Amino acid sequence: MTRAIGIDPGTVSFDVCGRDGDELFLDATYPTADVRDDPASLVEVLHAAGPVDLIVGPSGYGLPWTDVRDLGPQELDLLLLADAKDGPRGTIVGGMGRVLEALKDSGLPVCFAPGVLHLTTVPEHRKANRIDMGTADKLCAVALAVWDQARRLDVPYDETSFVSVEAGGAFTAVVAVEGGAIVDGSGGTCGAMGFRALGAMDGELAYLLRGFSKDVLASGGAAWIAGAPECSPEEFAFAAASDRRAAVGLAALLEQVAKSVAAESILLEAPREILLSGRLSRVPALRRHLVEVLTRFAPVHAVKGYASVCSEAAQGAALLGQGLAGDGGLSDLVDAMGLRSACGSVLDHLFVSEAESLRRRHPLSRRLQVPFWERS
Repeated sequence: MTRAIGIDPGTVSFDVCGRDGDELFLDATYPTADVRDDPASLVEVLHAAGPVDLIVGPSGYGLPWTDVRDLGPQELDLLLLADAKDGPRGTIVGGMGRVLEALKDSGLPVCFAPGVLHLTTVPEHRKANRIDMGTADKLCAVALAVWDQARRLDVPYDETSFVSVEAGGAFTAVVAVEGGAIVDGSGGTCGAMGFRALGAMDGELAYLLRGFSKDVLASGGAAWIAGAPECSPEEFAFAAASDRRAAVGLAALLEQVAKSVAAESILLEAPREILLSGRLSRVPALRRHLVEVLTRFAPVHAVKGYASVCSEAAQGAALLGQGLAGDGGLSDLVDAMGLRSACGSVLDHLFVSEAESLRRRHPLSRRLQVPFWERS
């Protein structure tokens, strides 16, 4: 039996999931603002859950499987890609530094997961000039989707095939899986519109904005188009039935998600399914709309996890924690997804004129070239 915890640091909530063998022992969600303001409260929850083999912690843009004890200024920069003060409203970034420092001081066995761009299963040419192909939490949500499809269709992990649509409370990520492994992805700042976030930004808009904070990346989405950026997904779905601006926001979101799914689908031989996860997929009206626009590509299913409260990403992180800690069946999941070979920096594949300057500002520590379980 292995005992692991997964953490999903969402824009709206911090979700925490614990598994002991096949048993769920922790299933909780906390407002992100509360965790950001009081990181010690998260540490208290983790200590109270009892001893664990591994915790897959809040990992931002990801690192190549890094032990919390190796977390220094360089690693923190690469996890967040932002100043610690950046993003007080629209993102977790404003308080993430304090959360990570609290975890480092806790003595808990925490590690940080890679993002999609770190994976060797993604061909190098698809990484050119990309950073956000899917953050670490989106990767963990995909891990749950692989686990779910394998169980539901009674196939090995390495025979799963689907396009994942993870529609969260702010960002949307669309990720392609073939043979159990991620082969491409478009993350929340690089692809389809999200509930609060605009998704991929027009380059000319980025130019006109000049320097801008992370808050801007978490704005411009469907709720902003509706004129109600702080509304809940449930309120938005209700308004879209009668309010013109909300209807425009919904149409924009659905069409952009469909475009992203179409783009990812052409990279797969024949995806078995389109799998939905994230906060929007749990709102019945929004889920129905997503199913309607995506059914043309493949059968659509909502990912069914094993917890009732916490997010799919937290559940997937717990599964990966168990696999890395030695659970035989879930070690197979880690291997099928090709996660052990994750490497490099999210800045490795940039070729724009300022690329070298960016890499000098955010260097990758030499010690991160080796996964944490092989380090002395």
